[in-house]
Amino acid sequence: QVQLVESGGGLVQAGGSLRLSCTASERTVMGWFRQAPGKEREFVAAISWSGSARNYADSVKGRFTISRDNAKNTVYLQMDSLKPEDPAVYYCAAKRGITGSGQTDDYSYWGQGTQVTVSS
Repeated sequence: QVQLVESGGGLVQAGGSLRLSCTASERTVMGWFRQAPGKEREFVAAISWSGSARNYADSVKGRFTISRDNAKNTVYLQMDSLKPEDPAVYYCAAKRGITGSGQTDDYSYWGQGTQVTVSS
């Protein structure tokens, strides 16, 4: 069982930045997903076990950056140029294996979620 602890959500103005963190109890493939009220959970970004490969949803490419510190078993999501359509509960997720995935069902472990709110 992989335990995930997230932090870093909050309120920010449109155009601003936030950094989310997620610390895992062991090293795994990590991803970030988000869910807005009334919508399905959607993929945001993922990073491979080594950290050498990253993939992003089209909606966040060029604005969000996923990274990891393997010494700390921690993954980060740097969110820049936040837009009014970005607010959601952001979830960290983990899966066994080497490569990342954009599919919710591929992830077996989930964090508790952290709220991101963007004011216009």
